[in-house]
Amino acid sequence: MTVRAAAAPSETAAIREAVSIHTRMIFDSCRDKDCVDDLRVFPTVSSQTYIDNALSIRPRSAELLYIAVSVEPISFNRGYYTVDCTHFYRVTGEAFPSGETLQGLAIFDKRVMLFGSEGSSKSFASDTAVPALVMDDLPIAVVNSVNPIALHMKLAESDALPPTDSEQRQIPDFIADAFPEALVLTETARRWYATIGQFSIIRLERPTQLVIPVYDYGLPEKECPGNSEGDPCELFSRIPFPIEEFFPPNSVDSSEAYRDMV
Repeated sequence: MTVRAAAAPSETAAIREAVSIHTRMIFDSCRDKDCVDDLRVFPTVSSQTYIDNALSIRPRSAELLYIAVSVEPISFNRGYYTVDCTHFYRVTGEAFPSGETLQGLAIFDKRVMLFGSEGSSKSFASDTAVPALVMDDLPIAVVNSVNPIALHMKLAESDALPPTDSEQRQIPDFIADAFPEALVLTETARRWYATIGQFSIIRLERPTQLVIPVYDYGLPEKECPGNSEGDPCELFSRIPFPIEEFFPPNSVDSSEAYRDMV
C-alpha cells in the first residue's frame, strides 16, 4: 500500500464515510546508533598489495550495499522475535604515503528482539502466479538505514591478532559483483580494520485491516508539467536561479550536517 502525505483536514471538514483498508501495522520498533569498532575489511586483490606496503590508512567513505534480514520466534517468550540483520558495506580508504585508493568489503551482524504478536493465518492472492510454500505466520521485519560514517581506519599485523572465522562466510554473488575485482577472503600478513557509525530503524509489521475516516478523495493539487517537445528555453526560464550553489549559507542545520561533525 502506498500512502501519500496529505494536508491535515480543517476543523470544519466533515467525515464523509468510514472505509476499511488493508495495510501493515507496526507492532514494535527500535532505533539504533551503532558505533562498530574495528570491523574487519576484506580488500580487493590490488588493494591488498598497497596495504602490505602502507604505513597507515585514512578513511574516505563507507557505503551500505545490502542488509540481509531474517526473523525467528523466541520459544521462551511468546509473541517476541529475534531480527538478525547482516550489513554488507563497501569501504573506501586511502593508503599512506602512496595515496592509492583502497576498497574492500566489511560485514556487520546485528540482532535485536522485538514484539511481533502471534498469528496463524495463511494468505493466498489471485496475483500470485506460482504457489509458494506456506510457512509459519511470521511478522515482517523492515530495516531502514542510511549510509554509515567512516570514523576511523587502521592496519594491523596478523601475527599479533587472533584468527577470524569470517573467511568461511558465503558472500552473495551480487555483493561480490559490486567490486571491480576479486576480494581477498583468506588470511593475510596485514589486516585492514574500520570503525563506522551506523544509524538504523528496525520494526516488525503484520498485515491487518483498519477502519479509517475519509474526508475526501486525494486529488493532486498541482498540474503536470509540459512535455519535452516544448521550447527548452521556455522550460529553462521557469527554473529559479540556484543562488545557494554560488554562495555558501551562513549556517547549516545540525540535523542535515551530521556527517560533517566527524
